[in-house]
Amino acid sequence: MARKIWGVTLYKATTFAKKEIVSTSNITFTKNDGIFEMLKWKNDAKISNDADLIYKQGGTMAYIKKKSERKFKITVCNGYKVNGQKRMKAQTITVPSSVPKRGIQQYVMAEAERIEKKFKYGVEESDQTHFEQYAENWLKRQEPFFKATTYAGYKRNLDIVYPLIGGIPLAKLLPMTLEEMCEELRKRPGRGGNCIKETTVQKYLETVSSVLEDAKKNDIIPFNPAHRVRKKHFEKEAQHIPQKYEMGKLMRAIQNEPILYRAYYTLAITTGLRRGELCALQWRDITGACELTVRRSRSCASGQIVESDTKSHRERIVTIPLGIWELLMALRQQQVLHSGVPNREQPIFTDPDGHVPHPDTFTRHLRKLYKQCGLSEDYHLHTLRHFYATYLLQEGTSKQVAASLLGHADTAFLERTYCHPQDMAKQQAAKLMQDLLNNQNPCYVAFMKNKNIKAKKAG
Repeated sequence: MARKIWGVTLYKATTFAKKEIVSTSNITFTKNDGIFEMLKWKNDAKISNDADLIYKQGGTMAYIKKKSERKFKITVCNGYKVNGQKRMKAQTITVPSSVPKRGIQQYVMAEAERIEKKFKYGVEESDQTHFEQYAENWLKRQEPFFKATTYAGYKRNLDIVYPLIGGIPLAKLLPMTLEEMCEELRKRPGRGGNCIKETTVQKYLETVSSVLEDAKKNDIIPFNPAHRVRKKHFEKEAQHIPQKYEMGKLMRAIQNEPILYRAYYTLAITTGLRRGELCALQWRDITGACELTVRRSRSCASGQIVESDTKSHRERIVTIPLGIWELLMALRQQQVLHSGVPNREQPIFTDPDGHVPHPDTFTRHLRKLYKQCGLSEDYHLHTLRHFYATYLLQEGTSKQVAASLLGHADTAFLERTYCHPQDMAKQQAAKLMQDLLNNQNPCYVAFMKNKNIKAKKAG
């Protein structure tokens, strides 16, 4: 007879010889609710000491061999190697004497499932697994899919929340626990000695939520408690975008800089490229007259310079003004005079000796120029990209074209972030209504005449 353990039907199986079925005439394949696929022994024969119990869950199969009354050998198979051999791992367990005879089989099946998960995921994934243990394994599994900077950001955020929730089992992470974590994070000092901003607290919570969502996907927890956390309302900080006259002051200051900085900042203003994209440009990326192909990004992650593809994981072609083209050619001529003809794979923005500056070098130098021009301290290198996007929209460039030039997948981010053109459109709409109420407007004159007639009759 078949038995049910945890609501799953288990069947007895035949004896194996060198891991091969002796007779297949008495064995059939069955499925139980599409979850487990097992071998069913047609006759209700009693399992002897040298018999095997076999079951398959998902893509992992476990062979359970009874060696004595309370000793079992569990062999787990998790796919195949490149040479076609099975990936096997065996472990012998002893059922504690505290477990009654009727519970031995249930105990063995639970241990088989635990060993399976440990072999497949590298950790014993259960509701008793601590958050830090699961998060570290999750981070390791995600590393091949994350960019270096994204991976470093997740790791940094997790290192901050570990002291608060790292030792708590997944099953005991309640929304209330995460709310208390957020309250403790709000007390952390930020830049200038002030408490960190609410947006930063939400980033920590989003990182925790990503880990818990993975645990939910693997049926370790029934729901993601981070989705039930009561969040504090906060006003999104408006982007600080320079006015046209401010950008003019900066451009005049840039003209007095060495050609390396002059070319870098002018290209940033006129193309809206990200810092990492500018730093990763090579001479071979000049694919035509006044044309650049943006392929890569260079950034600093955990103190190391790394290169990867662009943020949108796609290449894009950017057309540059003729003046910028001439400026880049002048920079190339300087490199030729000092170090010879540069290699096509050499970065464009290097000093005369061919040394590649750290990305932070351009950020720090620009802050000095902002201060020199008397511009806001809130401006940074990415501000040049914000100005580029805003200026395009103000001058009537379509959202689709602007999004393509900026390297966005669609126009949604553009519409959420750059609201200045919308504000101008609102002002123009108000001006239209003001013109409607103007004394010279025929509609307004007729309205006032009718109003005066009614006033006289009432008097």
